[in-house]
Amino acid sequence: MDATKDPSSSSSSPTLFTILFYALPLFMVLKSLYTYFFSSPKMVSPAALSKAQALIDSNKVFVASKSYCPYCKATKNLLNQVGVRTATIIELNETEDGAEIQDALEQITGQRTVPNIFISGKHIGGNSDIQSLNSRDQLVPALQAAGAL
Repeated sequence: MDATKDPSSSSSSPTLFTILFYALPLFMVLKSLYTYFFSSPKMVSPAALSKAQALIDSNKVFVASKSYCPYCKATKNLLNQVGVRTATIIELNETEDGAEIQDALEQITGQRTVPNIFISGKHIGGNSDIQSLNSRDQLVPALQAAGAL
């Protein structure tokens, strides 16, 4: 018997590592797509919806934030720079019911990301939206109308 290797079993056949290297990311993408399109929406408790709506309605400026988020920091810096005196900022990652409030805000606004900003009960959007308002000289008048300056 010849001691040479069979050419069909050469190193060109995929190894387990190669298969996993390509299959695992593909699996993760497919799982995410399945979850996005076929999972039922999160059920938000009436208490969380009520609390989120109260935060929106009862504050001149309300920001749902996360303490480690650079976009949230930019928003808070901007509010300080323009002289906002009255703002309610909730750090969702430091609040016991922060995840529920974030879910409720998503249901109310369609926005899951932070910062989630409101002026006089009106949804502004995120950091890029408030920065845009400022660059168009519309932020200060909105804050003045809200009585936040």
